[in-house]
Amino acid sequence: MAVHPIYQFRAELCDYKPKMWRTFQVANNISIARLGYILMSMFEMEASHLFSFEVPTQLNLNNYFRQEYRNDKEILAKIIDETRKEEVVRFQIGHDWEEYAVDDNHKTYDAAKNKIKDIVSGYGDQMVFTYDFGDGWHIHLFFEDIIIDKDLPGKELPRVLAGAGYGIIENCGGVWGLKEIAKAFKSKKGRKYKEFCEWLGVEELDLLSFDVEDANLRVKKIPRIYTDIYEKMLEPTKQSIDFLERKYKK
Repeated sequence: MAVHPIYQFRAELCDYKPKMWRTFQVANNISIARLGYILMSMFEMEASHLFSFEVPTQLNLNNYFRQEYRNDKEILAKIIDETRKEEVVRFQIGHDWEEYAVDDNHKTYDAAKNKIKDIVSGYGDQMVFTYDFGDGWHIHLFFEDIIIDKDLPGKELPRVLAGAGYGIIENCGGVWGLKEIAKAFKSKKGRKYKEFCEWLGVEELDLLSFDVEDANLRVKKIPRIYTDIYEKMLEPTKQSIDFLERKYKK
């Protein structure tokens, strides 16, 4: 049974149109790292790069104050003015922090040792997930709801409720590269189309597609594989690789 409160999020790939997004639910006691593995599972990320979460703590705190004092604008304005200092907290897997530190104003914590319930808990709270610091994929997360459902079997979590868009293409150059790929596969002609077909090994690619049933299958299994990769430094087994490559569909 789902003995822990359920957190519902909406996740959107930044700077790409048409919007690629997912609405999904997780138990509130999972780690920040596991939330990352779930996002990676939903957006076709292959665990070949580092990732981080950035939480705008001041923005989220002000969001709490807006809810708490929504009927007293004078007190609300005073509190927000007194707490105006901006602070961002970063979470990463417990290695290579120094190499990828942005500046001294960001406090960095271990994503595997901190739980989401201690980081976000109010409606409208936000955070940004970054994957591959070279290509710079950014996913904006919005905290939508807290659900109490003691009758829901725990094995049903995480679960994907809805979404749109295929996800990313690894090592394509980020959002700009993804737009080029989408354009090429839409036209199905020209030099770039042939190059992308050869590189990706496909002649058809629909970046508007989204299979919620397949997404739910993958978020149940892939986070365990990615936990081994990032936290235990283990190579995936052949069985895991076959699943990641969707051999179950063949």
